[in-house]
Amino acid sequence: MTASKCFIYLQKEIHTVVAATTDGDGLPVTCAIDIMDADEDGLYFLTAKGKGFYDRLKKDGYMALTGMKGEDTMSCVAVSVRGKVCELGEAQLRRLFEKNPYMNEIYSTEKSRRALTVFKLYDGCGEWFDLSKKPIERASFNFGKAEESEEGYFITEHCIGCRTCEPVCPQACIDFTTTPAVIVQTHCLRCGNCKSVCPHNALIRRG
Repeated sequence: MTASKCFIYLQKEIHTVVAATTDGDGLPVTCAIDIMDADEDGLYFLTAKGKGFYDRLKKDGYMALTGMKGEDTMSCVAVSVRGKVCELGEAQLRRLFEKNPYMNEIYSTEKSRRALTVFKLYDGCGEWFDLSKKPIERASFNFGKAEESEEGYFITEHCIGCRTCEPVCPQACIDFTTTPAVIVQTHCLRCGNCKSVCPHNALIRRG
């Protein structure tokens, strides 16, 4: 799953997401925002310059978000993204209003739109998580200039193939055809059961 495909899914299929920033005391604050455009470089959204959200974006220059789509947990697709943010200003407003005409009902005049400014989320990483698949499907991605990083549980050379971890893996995603065994990351829930029961301390967690 590429970053570009995940971004388009966020924009067109999910659209409204929960965004997270931090306040002046370093405590988490969430709010709902709409993803109004996307390309291979990042995501575009807007906010009013008088909001606390605007102040937090300007202070930190970083944010995270998660969007979900599904009728219930077992039909749910979740996309999470985190990265840098920059203010693009008013120049992009007309384009975003054209792509999201419902905004005309909220800010109906040119004068009222002067409160708004556009931000871009860029240079970051994300994850696609699909619980509707069996086994579950997980894919990580990076975009922009963000360095690639591995997250999850990994089996090291200390593994002797004893299979102690096999019965505790909820997705049966450990491949024992080789020694050391290998966790199939695209199906892993990252619950940590394997690490907790390994008698040889052969597992590590990254990220």
